[in-house]
Amino acid sequence: MGSHKDAEDALQDGLLSAFRNLKSFEGRSQFSTWLIRITLNQSLMKLRKQRATREVSLDEDFETDEDMLPREVIDWAPNAEELYSVSELRNILLKTIEELQPILRTVFVLQDLEGLSTVQTAEVLNLSQSAVKSRLWRARLQLRERLNKYFIKQGESAGVESTFYKMSFTYRRTSGNR
Repeated sequence: MGSHKDAEDALQDGLLSAFRNLKSFEGRSQFSTWLIRITLNQSLMKLRKQRATREVSLDEDFETDEDMLPREVIDWAPNAEELYSVSELRNILLKTIEELQPILRTVFVLQDLEGLSTVQTAEVLNLSQSAVKSRLWRARLQLRERLNKYFIKQGESAGVESTFYKMSFTYRRTSGNR
């Protein structure tokens, strides 16, 4: 098994399995043979699982050819402030998009949020490609103006373009799109 602890775990699992299946013992072999076989099978299953998933201790240092490096695990999960910020940005973006004229909103959502190409958007809306490009440009311009007013009013120093793209990514991630 590789270690005494793993062997004890496999033995305990085997004995528990034998106890649960005691009714299925038919007596065609000795009880000890039956019990050993169950325990051996449990050990083999445990070894297969260990091969499939290797465990690495976080307490040990990572050894390279040159040096010993400590293992560092970074928590990528968003904290409460980041979650609130994402939620607030999403609400701002949705509110601002809802204020657009329906045809501009539709073109914007299809292209920038859903990721359709100009050709695909033109086909879906039965418009020419130049009409789609024009309406997308007007939608972005109106959104930029409205978002600028919001962020200037809020005293934000970040540029609207970077905030806008962060919000559109946030919208995609939180709404289940793409």
